[in-house]
Amino acid sequence: MQNHCGKCSQKSKQENHDDPDEEYAEGTRYPDGSVKLRNPHIELMDQDILYHLALGSGSHDLVEMFRDVKFVCMGGTPRRMEMFAYYIMKEIGYKLPTGTTLMDISQYSYRYSMFKVGPVLSISHGMGTPSIGILLHETIKLMYHSKAKDPIFFRLGTCGGLGVEPGTVVISDDAIDGLGNHSYSVPILGKVVQRPCKFDKKLTRELKALADPEDPYETTLGTTMCADDFYEGQGRCDGAFCDYSEADKLEYLEGLMKSGVKNIEMESVPFAALTNHAGIKAAVICVALLNRLKGDQVCTPKEVLNEYQLRPQILVARYIKKYLQTKGRLSSFEGHGSICVKSPRRFKLVQQESQTFE
Repeated sequence: MQNHCGKCSQKSKQENHDDPDEEYAEGTRYPDGSVKLRNPHIELMDQDILYHLALGSGSHDLVEMFRDVKFVCMGGTPRRMEMFAYYIMKEIGYKLPTGTTLMDISQYSYRYSMFKVGPVLSISHGMGTPSIGILLHETIKLMYHSKAKDPIFFRLGTCGGLGVEPGTVVISDDAIDGLGNHSYSVPILGKVVQRPCKFDKKLTRELKALADPEDPYETTLGTTMCADDFYEGQGRCDGAFCDYSEADKLEYLEGLMKSGVKNIEMESVPFAALTNHAGIKAAVICVALLNRLKGDQVCTPKEVLNEYQLRPQILVARYIKKYLQTKGRLSSFEGHGSICVKSPRRFKLVQQESQTFE
């Protein structure tokens, strides 16, 4: 009789993965490394409509369109993620076929924008917890339907810094909500379910190591506070309502800083919790537009802010390039993110459903 230790069993399960050292939540991977959903109902459905992406498992050939995706990069606005798509295209040497251009794959949803550059998917997630939560559900399902193997998710964003200079890049190594909880609380069927916020520690370290000493700005690790509101939820004194003093605000912010919080934004908690629950490696990289200890409003010139917003993109591009070079996949891409229709009738129905405004 042979004895099999847990490590051997884990290695066997992961032997076909890109990185055999990766660990995944139980039940989130098939033997070939493709994403397995923690929802038995999806496999029983005739088709799964990704309503807010204007895609469907019955209408589109999602395997043909997205099977090669390795990196899913999310950011707030459609414009920012379109610019990132063009930026990463240049960085990895991706060439579009003659006569073609990047297209917004989710243009018919009028909610999110999606651009594909070889193994990189660039998607806008909107603002706040509900918006990014919806997108994460559908993007994780997209990875499942497309049979993408071991995808890595990044959120590229802006934030308010705590005790850091404007332009500082903050890599989140932890995330808390406005009450200091290290979990994402979701009311489900009348009960609050808490899912822990966890980032991949190895990925976080690798990103920090890619910060160049010659960069004209600091890159640091820290806890990120995720607020449910831009004004009072972040202790601002410039909203339509404010029932606290400037001194109260500063006392609160200084307390956060002393506990290790480096920045405040509005998406890190659901991003960390849902990617962790799906067994997906993920990281949040934000640039501070201001030091909240010195004010509430962003008064930096637009051209400077535009340069700031490139900084998280530069760091993630370094990671993607290094990964592809290590795997020998740099510049070896096929396809250009075109729409592959499987069922014209269902394709039309998905478009019509996604275009319906309530």
